[in-house]
Amino acid sequence: MDFFVEKSDLLKELNFVRGAVEKRNTIPVLSHLLLEAEGFELKISATDSEVGARTACPAKVRAKGTAVIPAFRFLDIVRSAAGGEVRCRALENNWVQVTYQRSSFKVVGLRKDDFPKLPDVPKPITKLDAKLLADCVEKTSFAMSAEESRFVLNGALLKLHPDGVTMVTTDGHRLALAERKHQLSELKQEVAVLVPRKALLSLRKLADEHKEGATIEVSQDDSQLFFALGSRLLTTRLLTGRFPNYETVLAKENGKVAELNREALAGVVQRVSLLADDRLHGIRLALGKNRVEVSASSSEYGEAKEVVEAQYEHEGVQIGFNAEYLLEFLSAVGATTSIRMHVKDAESAAQFRPSGNNQPEYTYVLMPLRL
Repeated sequence: MDFFVEKSDLLKELNFVRGAVEKRNTIPVLSHLLLEAEGFELKISATDSEVGARTACPAKVRAKGTAVIPAFRFLDIVRSAAGGEVRCRALENNWVQVTYQRSSFKVVGLRKDDFPKLPDVPKPITKLDAKLLADCVEKTSFAMSAEESRFVLNGALLKLHPDGVTMVTTDGHRLALAERKHQLSELKQEVAVLVPRKALLSLRKLADEHKEGATIEVSQDDSQLFFALGSRLLTTRLLTGRFPNYETVLAKENGKVAELNREALAGVVQRVSLLADDRLHGIRLALGKNRVEVSASSSEYGEAKEVVEAQYEHEGVQIGFNAEYLLEFLSAVGATTSIRMHVKDAESAAQFRPSGNNQPEYTYVLMPLRL
């Protein structure tokens, strides 16, 4: 194997496949990349046995062949190049030489036969607009659980149906729901799958780095889900188990509605939370006529309060929230000018939505804190 490749092309694809590399190094080959050079392209594959990724970039191939090279060492070597072409050449005993400008590296690799084979991709069941899918991931991925013991919540529920796409995540304290109308005429019935956390974050990268109008082909077999876009492929094992019935937490009785400027509210919450308790990060929102007072206090740091204007005509309500959870929603909702906060009382979950008739369907449910 001997090839030349532009640093910018190689680095872009390495940054995509790195999401599928095993970081704990429990099985050495899973922390490596498979390089396959032939014709006018270089194929790059990675897998941690749960998530897999494959991509390709243009290359000048002098001699076709394969190599298995440590992923993060190779990424660091390529990243350190000033620019221009990078050359990779297979040596004896699975070593790989990487050179650029006046630099030369000889890296210890592994046998190609040890690298796991990625599963074959079945026939696509549908195609999704890449930007639409990226937006759904952005609006929901932050609300996934990070606790490994709650494995069913360590990912997102993805529902594909003939009229659209639904994505839901929850960690038990909050829930994010994105719904998009999108004709999927190939589907005759709803498909619901649980996409693991690691795959979801790689899916965002896959969907977000392509031009307007790009589509992602979605395939499925008994245990795997596949997303393909151009030369890029993402595979993932599906989570098993029953996702919570999220519709039961979409309260119908939150009749007190406050409309607030998103940027102004985010700024107030950010400032006031500087004196919030380190453990709960709790802040209190006191809703009154055309105003919301945001406050925080802790025995260690002191107290802070600030008022933000709002459109609110109902009786007063005081409700506590985790400031970080609220800020994550205000960031994820994007460029929306204003948001609506739907509340019932201090003990009931609140709902947040972007304002405006032309806004996509997006709901954020946040459980209250007792402060």
